[in-house]
Amino acid sequence: MKNQAEQLRPADEKTLLPLGSVVLLRDGSKKLMIYGRKQLQIKTNRLFDYLGVVYPEGYIDENFSFLFNHEDIDVVAHVGFSNYEEEAFQKILQEVSPAK
Repeated sequence: MKNQAEQLRPADEKTLLPLGSVVLLRDGSKKLMIYGRKQLQIKTNRLFDYLGVVYPEGYIDENFSFLFNHEDIDVVAHVGFSNYEEEAFQKILQEVSPAK
């Protein structure tokens, strides 16, 4: 059973999680820490909501960085830091993000 801290889910699908958030993806076995948002994969020209690294290890190399979307998240174990700068940036992200 997941503990209470690991039962968090983002309420607003339009609002991306802040940097530093730790998540577990559906069918995942290792948590990821978000360190990038709205990332373009150059090879496919595909836009992803997040870029994450394995937690707690952090960045190892590009083979251990993962692109994923908001709907891929199963569990939010920790929500990253948020202040007025993050809130303002969320508005910018919503303006530049294509509708899903």
